[in-house]
Amino acid sequence: MNWTFFVAAWICLGVATLGLALYRKFLTMREDDYIHIEQWRAPEVEQQQAMARKIHSIDKYGETLTILTLLGGLALAIAWIYAAVSKF
Repeated sequence: MNWTFFVAAWICLGVATLGLALYRKFLTMREDDYIHIEQWRAPEVEQQQAMARKIHSIDKYGETLTILTLLGGLALAIAWIYAAVSKF
């Protein structure tokens, strides 16, 4: 059996997961970590809320991609072991 397509798809999934993690890292480097609660700082509060929503959605997709990558790798390993054992 030719494993090239499956391994390439799994690698692409891993690269996408890594790319999303790097995007989140670079996005949070510019984040304002101070909590603004004063009325005169309303624009900063709105920006922080928007950034929090964006980071939350990135985290949700990141968790999903990580789980899919792990499950894909596990499925490939099980299929490879099964194919190797069935030859004997």
